[in-house]
Amino acid sequence: MSDARAAWVFLPLVGSFLAHAPVIRLDLFRPLKKPVDGGASFRGHRVFGDNKTWRGLLVMASGVLVAALLLSRWPWYWAQLPAEIREAGALVFGALLGVGTVLAELPGSFLKRQLDIAPGAQRSTLLGRVLSLWDQGDFVLGGALALLPIWVITWREAVASFVVVAALHLAISVVGYALGVRKTVL
Repeated sequence: MSDARAAWVFLPLVGSFLAHAPVIRLDLFRPLKKPVDGGASFRGHRVFGDNKTWRGLLVMASGVLVAALLLSRWPWYWAQLPAEIREAGALVFGALLGVGTVLAELPGSFLKRQLDIAPGAQRSTLLGRVLSLWDQGDFVLGGALALLPIWVITWREAVASFVVVAALHLAISVVGYALGVRKTVL
């Protein structure tokens, strides 16, 4: 598999954005709009903050799963994936990738809260810019780790996938900002 072709593994991530955007915009599933960290603090700062909610985790993971199931019905797409993923099946693939997607969000949120960077904000320091860049493609590491039971990504595939996913995430963020779903571009 070519390095760039591995990025197809992460296409179902788009399902997380497509599922989450209307939920945020219409404020759906309010009972699940509770912070994952339950308001807990570490060193005087919130662990993840109010923006990481059970609603977001469940909706985003479900969006990835549904996208994987739908994309698997398209033979051209399914043929692009590594044989190990195809052998595991769309349900296992989508579930693992969905879990990896939401878990990948947490370390970055934790770091930003500990550095006193507000949700959606960025610092103009080198570290702040690195964190903003990382935030655009962290799904790749989370997805790669979650997919380990069925597929091992090479470091070259991971780098190529990170570039593609980060660019796509940035584009989606710009559209989300334009539609009023996001308060900031990054």
